[in-house]
Amino acid sequence: MSRRNNSGQALLLGVLLIALLLLSVELYVYEVGKAIDTANSNSFSDSIFAVRLGSRHVVIGSLANISQGGANQNLELNLESWSSFVGKQYQFGKHILNFTVREASPYSSGIWISWGTNGSGVSGAYANFTLKLLDRGIEINQTYAINVTTTLSIQGSYSVIGGNTKQVNVTSNLLNEGAPALAKNLTVYYNNSSDWIVPGSQNNYTIIDYGNGTYFMSFIADIPSENVEVSVHVSDLRDITVQANVTCTET
Repeated sequence: MSRRNNSGQALLLGVLLIALLLLSVELYVYEVGKAIDTANSNSFSDSIFAVRLGSRHVVIGSLANISQGGANQNLELNLESWSSFVGKQYQFGKHILNFTVREASPYSSGIWISWGTNGSGVSGAYANFTLKLLDRGIEINQTYAINVTTTLSIQGSYSVIGGNTKQVNVTSNLLNEGAPALAKNLTVYYNNSSDWIVPGSQNNYTIIDYGNGTYFMSFIADIPSENVEVSVHVSDLRDITVQANVTCTET
């Protein structure tokens, strides 16, 4: 199936998501700064934590947008806006936040999207940051990297019931940064040699959620070809989209 969904609706939703994330992060940093300034004007730790947390939110929101059809360059544009905002914070002196997006393979403009036909799919984003805080002769420097990765792996098998009618079983595993993750939305498709179709109740479609990132789907369909191709599209709880295709093996 198509590697990316470039619909205007998905892109618009992604852009709105980025705007909301940036706004929520700005408010969070502002409130944290006010609270800390009242308690202890010499404390930097919570301010650093807020900036790092905000950086992660922006990377996640950007990847969600890009995985739904946005341009890879959106990551860098959103991080530029975030760095500019951080530079205007003076609760503990001047903040200077610099970043670079990863360009080493398999990343391009900090983005790695690989939705293959071998049963695996990856949507990832990677950026390095340098944060400097300057206040009354005190200088604090911190470097950190943010690597956000949603990975999907699927396996499929089928058995012939009679004629072109086949029983198809698909197992998918979803990971966030290598740890089991839950899906917000999951859709399976099969290829009937002329089109990609979503199985429904007429196909006796069932899905089992094991609660640990593993999902089992089963359905019956009329598929003329011996090459039974399936595609699984998933959005995780962070709204990052990933998909993978595989050719099922006969059992």
